[in-house]
Amino acid sequence: MKKLLPSGALVVLFMYLVMACHDVNVPVNTELTPDIFPQNSAQFIQASGPPYAAFRGNFSLDYWFMQSLSSDEAILPARGGNWFDNQNYRMLHYHNWTKDHGWTNSCWNWLSTVIGTTNQALSILGQTIPASSTAKPTNLAELKMVRAMAYFMMMDVYGNVPIDTTYGDFSPHPNVARAQVFSFIEKEVKAALPYLSRVSGQATYGRANKFTAFSLLAKMYVNAEYYTGTQRYTDCVVACDSVINSGLYSLEPRSSYLQMFYPNNGPQMKEFIFAIPYDPAAGTLPGTNGMMYHARYDVPRSETKKFNLPFTPSAPESTLPEYYANFKDPNDIRNNQWLTGLQFMNDGVTPITVTTTKKGYDQTYTGSDGSAAYTYQVNLTPDVVLRQDVATYDCGNDEIAWNMGYRNIKFYPDASSTSRNQNNDVPVFRYSDIILMKAEAILRGGTPTLGHTALSLVNQLRANRTTSAALSSVTLDDVYTERCREFAWETWHRNDMIRFGKFEGKWGFKTDADVNHRIFPIPTAAFTVNSALSQNPGY
Repeated sequence: MKKLLPSGALVVLFMYLVMACHDVNVPVNTELTPDIFPQNSAQFIQASGPPYAAFRGNFSLDYWFMQSLSSDEAILPARGGNWFDNQNYRMLHYHNWTKDHGWTNSCWNWLSTVIGTTNQALSILGQTIPASSTAKPTNLAELKMVRAMAYFMMMDVYGNVPIDTTYGDFSPHPNVARAQVFSFIEKEVKAALPYLSRVSGQATYGRANKFTAFSLLAKMYVNAEYYTGTQRYTDCVVACDSVINSGLYSLEPRSSYLQMFYPNNGPQMKEFIFAIPYDPAAGTLPGTNGMMYHARYDVPRSETKKFNLPFTPSAPESTLPEYYANFKDPNDIRNNQWLTGLQFMNDGVTPITVTTTKKGYDQTYTGSDGSAAYTYQVNLTPDVVLRQDVATYDCGNDEIAWNMGYRNIKFYPDASSTSRNQNNDVPVFRYSDIILMKAEAILRGGTPTLGHTALSLVNQLRANRTTSAALSSVTLDDVYTERCREFAWETWHRNDMIRFGKFEGKWGFKTDADVNHRIFPIPTAAFTVNSALSQNPGY
């Protein structure tokens, strides 16, 4: 989505000042005066770009890998040595990651950067925005929400993490128990709530408003029993009701469900409560757009022309049969986010074909004519088989291997981009999540409100997704499978699997059942900069 990212001279000035603040010889207040800093909300939005740019940076790559490749939702095996990448993807699948695992380290660094950058911004802008500015409380509350979301993600992934809210305090901070981190985030969000904007749509798109805060609280409360040992399901219902009663959001109908994730999505989407805007043309500052590369990883190489891509995708990623089994309603529009079976061009008639050699099609072919030309129609198969080498997580480097696994194109390939980066904005909180969290919370013992039942809420969503008959009853397993269909590729599945007691199950080649692996280890690199840290249990 274009032209919604903070820009302008204030961003450039603020980026310079943030970088200058790393120099101990430059006091924070030497360059900053009310004359050159934001005087109103519009100017503040421009100057508050760095925390949002940092948050956007690794969300759709490192964080996505951690949340999705560690679940049955997605798998990224090697192909003839390609994409083995020091076992980074293999470890996520087998749940045998270590404290030196690459994505574990980079995700920790990313979230720490978001928190540190926000602390910096709050310190600088808190000192320089005039106290008389009516926008100041809202502006600072909004930045605290960015920090709260980063802490929530850090708590979810690593469990026990250090709390640091003071810029310039470089003393070691010990990690604290997850329940304490939970309480800190809850307190921060509730303190920010009175000052956050009630406005949705274009004016606040890509920024945290009041209903972002309620959505984050709902997500925390539905997971509270796992995070803290204490049920908070009625609190989850109340938080969901705060979004529902606003009247600002609604479910997209079946006819526009898929369009929610297209490259031209944005504030017009009725379900988006908080989304991360992506724009390949946003600017040249590092991390401005982030890394929104779904087409690169998910679209088969053979379908470059079909999607009119300006590059040849790498296509190592797919789902697993265990996850795709949730998509068994033939009348559900959400089935159309997948590429499966025989492939055709967009007219639905012209087959997509590849010409290679017999040996290139099947590397195990032993005939004497292995170099003979061979043309076939692309057929994506459901199973992923490590037919070259199990130890190196390798399917092989032939056409059979590259066509293994059904592919997800929910974040529809962006033909308008001149790079691998896409324009598709990525939702973090959607209204459908509010509906399903409320249904789940009621099933788990939360007090029903507004005349809603778990059944009525699930059927409300299904009425906008499928033409099949409404359900006559609903269980927690029904809610789980509905979440699988609704939020594929949206970074929530690991969280869901843990909450529904399925993360220790078997899928693909993974058999690990160690409950310690519900959180990741504190990475080795973190200890080099913070000697007060303690390692998580089991690592």
